[in-house]
Amino acid sequence: MSVKRVSPEEAKVLMENEGYVYLDVRSTPEFEAGHPAGAYNIPIAHMTPGGMRPNPGFLAEVAAVFPKDAKLVVGCKMGARSLRAAQALIQTGYENVVDQRAGFDGARDPFGQLQEPGWQRLQFAVALEAEPGRSYDELTGSSKGG
Repeated sequence: MSVKRVSPEEAKVLMENEGYVYLDVRSTPEFEAGHPAGAYNIPIAHMTPGGMRPNPGFLAEVAAVFPKDAKLVVGCKMGARSLRAAQALIQTGYENVVDQRAGFDGARDPFGQLQEPGWQRLQFAVALEAEPGRSYDELTGSSKGG
């Protein structure tokens, strides 16, 4: 099954009108620097001194928080990580997953030129603090952080 990709504007409408929640799959430091208001953070990869490393617990961590019928808008920085995350979630049985293309910052071409503005560039609601129970540490009961 292919992943439905939506614009930031379409994602916002799904959240406001259809009960979708935003699952931010960026690393914890990226999430803490700003994220869509109300978002949950479960990174698909962790930031380490040696670069980004896959989060081997990603699917289990999502499953511990969201049932298979949860309505999820999956987002990242520019759209690549969220597409991978959305594909993985659909393959494991999630039924209502959409990928928010352009992510938080915006989609760019190979030369770095902005192709589509993301959530923040469209000036949608952004938060620096996670709502209670929505940060990665709180969701997993750990301090992996990365």
